[in-house]
Amino acid sequence: MASKAKPAKKAVKAKARPKAVKPAPKKKVLAAKAKKAVVVFQPTKLKLVRPVPSDIDIAQAAKVKPITQIASELGIREDELELFGPYKAKVKLEILERLKNRPNGKYVDVTAITPTPLGEGKSTTMVGLSQALGAHLGKRVFTCIRQPSQGPTFGIKGGAAGGGYSQVIPMEDFNLHLTGDIHAITASHNLIAAALDARVMHEKTQDASKMFDALCPVDKKGNRKFSPNMMRRLKKLGIEKTDPNELTPEERARFAHLDIDEATISWRRVVDINDRMLREVQVGLGKDEAGHEHRSGYDITVASEIMAVLALTTDLEDMRERFGRMVVATNKRGEAVTAEDLGVAGAVTVLMKDAIKPNLMQTLEGTPAFVHAGPFANIAHGQSSIIADRIALKLVGKDGFVVTESGFGADIGMEKFFDIKCRYSGLIPQVVVMVATVRALKMHGGGPKVVAGKPLAPEYTDENLDLLRAGLPNLERHIQNARKFGVNVVVAVNSFATDTPAEVELVREAAVKAGAVDAVVSSHWAEGGKGAKKLAEAVVKASKMPTNFQFLYPLEETIKSKIETIAREIYRADGVDYTPEAEEQIARYTRLGFDHLPICMAKTHLSFTTDAAKKGAPTGFRITVREVRASVGAGFLYPILGDMRTMPGLPTRPVFYDVDLDLKTGKVVGLF
Repeated sequence: MASKAKPAKKAVKAKARPKAVKPAPKKKVLAAKAKKAVVVFQPTKLKLVRPVPSDIDIAQAAKVKPITQIASELGIREDELELFGPYKAKVKLEILERLKNRPNGKYVDVTAITPTPLGEGKSTTMVGLSQALGAHLGKRVFTCIRQPSQGPTFGIKGGAAGGGYSQVIPMEDFNLHLTGDIHAITASHNLIAAALDARVMHEKTQDASKMFDALCPVDKKGNRKFSPNMMRRLKKLGIEKTDPNELTPEERARFAHLDIDEATISWRRVVDINDRMLREVQVGLGKDEAGHEHRSGYDITVASEIMAVLALTTDLEDMRERFGRMVVATNKRGEAVTAEDLGVAGAVTVLMKDAIKPNLMQTLEGTPAFVHAGPFANIAHGQSSIIADRIALKLVGKDGFVVTESGFGADIGMEKFFDIKCRYSGLIPQVVVMVATVRALKMHGGGPKVVAGKPLAPEYTDENLDLLRAGLPNLERHIQNARKFGVNVVVAVNSFATDTPAEVELVREAAVKAGAVDAVVSSHWAEGGKGAKKLAEAVVKASKMPTNFQFLYPLEETIKSKIETIAREIYRADGVDYTPEAEEQIARYTRLGFDHLPICMAKTHLSFTTDAAKKGAPTGFRITVREVRASVGAGFLYPILGDMRTMPGLPTRPVFYDVDLDLKTGKVVGLF
């Protein structure tokens, strides 16, 4: 505890005037205050129950620390928090300025082998590892995780808060509305869609002169003025005038008419549920819109470019610029039309000004967690935010750890983490944790089909070393891919009750032989951090080893070259084929100067190939690029491989059947 400052001496004589107390130097006062503010981390002790209850029962029985205590243990000041009830808060971005000179902690990415449709427990492993590092090894640690979409939450997969005794809590808040970030993205995205369709309609019915008069109306004093958003468009057009009255008729026409080529419109609508009937829709059917009917469609909100921007931005100014660069179509001259051209980028920034602040929560064992952003891992890059990682790395300091997660298998999530997220963040990872399960490896060895909601076949629950051995090449290829980036790999064998010692040992030996620093069995689902302690020790050891991080490709390569490098080096494809549509899009993006952007491949997560049925580590195949889309504001191009969808559908028996509210207690029941 910091020593208290000595009080001023009393006057010797009653009538004597006390001497003025010389104030302590400012730096010493600040240091004293800082020391006084430090609160020692207090782990939350788990009460393990057998058999392990449901995730929601565990979460609702947990002891939850006030979020202000979590913040105090981290050294976050009260004026850097925005509270959302007692157990969650947003952290203001100003904290980065205060901590800018503090060294970063160790950066760990949790990824996985090619999963079964059930998932292999990446989120659970990430949380269990964090709990082990913080509550059992005494390390300063932060979990950085994505916010889940309501699509899978109410569809088939369930939430993404972890599971068993390795969860982020309160889990109902985590998996539902949280602080409204996804709703802000939905509103922002659909505002752009509305602005785009309205602009096309108005330009069809008004000539350039009328459009200019409508955009810059004359006020009561006979004056016109440009809005700040309009000034940005004028700059893009190379018009340096600031008085609307000074524009020539030709300049007015260029300014007022975007001349959008409707065939090139790429901005659809979004909603955060799995609504397959909205994949393709006809809009403009109202009587006032007669003659302006056209096809559109809906994607799931987490596939929105605005979500990707949120995840990849570095500060408020950068986010504003990225929103302005988002391309919604091209004009009839083949030039890009952006959200800035529509005049809506500023309004989108206003809607997103709070969403940019990461959400502070905690794990079951009281270690801190940032929940921020949630890009669709198939379509976008599938990572939590750069901002959350940057703040967390400063808060844990040089001896601490930030554990984050990449969406889906390492061929998708990890590659995008390195080649996209790390490019924009400038952060260098020290360790990759590769999650594997005996179940998934048996599937890759030729085991029966794994179907969500149906019991596993005996091949998965009984010891079968031959089947497991046949599936090991999938794990080995993922390890080799991670090593290509120059990062140390630790394999986490996510333990199931049916795994036998012989099966686990076979996986461990193969992992080390393939280049992993270590392979460790982890029982964090059933035991929390205690069950991941050996995994945490292996991660600490690997973090001290030298690395030689490098990207897979330079940005200067052509679009096709970058696509083919990923296909060849990560998937092991023999080559890439392009549809005529993809060829035309690649040529257009190259002409527009978008060819310098990184590549974000959109493909099935269930295979190295574009065919989800091909398991293991296949060779002798080619991939087909169906189309290429541009997320210029987010900062990547995404080729769509095979039959990828941007709006999932609900199954016959969605998990929302189990979700309800206990009207007596007010508790959510049946969430998972």
